[in-house]
Amino acid sequence: MIIWMIIGMALVTAIPRVLPAFIVDIVSFPKWVDRWLNAIPYAALGALIFPGILSVKPEAPQIGVIAGLTAVLLAWLDLHIILVVLGAIASVFLLTL
Repeated sequence: MIIWMIIGMALVTAIPRVLPAFIVDIVSFPKWVDRWLNAIPYAALGALIFPGILSVKPEAPQIGVIAGLTAVLLAWLDLHIILVVLGAIASVFLLTL
């Protein structure tokens, strides 16, 4: 019984977070909503990446800076926000090997 409760809570938590990322590209919104939604990836990028840049590895701050620049480049190329975040994570992983 407990495992079903855990699975249910995981789904209830995950679905509202993941679903909008896939629906935004399919649904057509008015022009003013599209302009507002186009700002979300940059705001999310700042909220997710910037604190990590400051504290990713205190003894090697260049790793965080490189990962941040990678994220900025991927966002500038108009990639999906999930790919931008994964690209920054991958760059930190590769630089810390």
